[in-house]
Amino acid sequence: MTLSPPLPASRYDPLSQLLHWVTAVAVVVAFALGPERFGRLMREGLDPATRSDIVWHESLGVLVFVLTLLRLLWVLLRPAAPRVEMARWMHALARAGHGVLWLLLLGLPVTAVLALGSEGHPLTLLGGLRIDRMPAIADAAVAGWADWGEVHGFLGDLMIWLAGLHAAAAIVHHVVLKDGVLRSMLPGR
Repeated sequence: MTLSPPLPASRYDPLSQLLHWVTAVAVVVAFALGPERFGRLMREGLDPATRSDIVWHESLGVLVFVLTLLRLLWVLLRPAAPRVEMARWMHALARAGHGVLWLLLLGLPVTAVLALGSEGHPLTLLGGLRIDRMPAIADAAVAGWADWGEVHGFLGDLMIWLAGLHAAAAIVHHVVLKDGVLRSMLPGR
């Protein structure tokens, strides 16, 4: 009796799906609530705790960072990811796109903390949690390397554009190529 190797899974496991979709929603809502000209408002004396959009934006940013770390840990432990047959260039483009998205998911919260710390602004979170000063950042050389608020804004815009392309590619795979790429990240049978 010969045993055949197990067939590759056609879907991501439920935890991978949950982490993916919660992260996606958190990113989109955080972007939509992103305060315009936050640094200017702070320099004019605005207390960010008085603006729910700022508190939600920063809280969702922390959530995205934590979810991303959990997702990266889960990638090391989870069952194998589904494999979908497609052209080599599509695989390469997908890997590159995913790599940039992962870097942005980690980099955006880091640049936010660098912006807040280097400019002396507090980090304000839901539940009244607040970190007023971050002297380790304010006093570090990294604080002067860039206008971290501008970097954060640019990377946020880039994230939304790439996430939109990621979603559009999944829809093309589903509607045109009919290859199961989108279904692999959707719950259900």
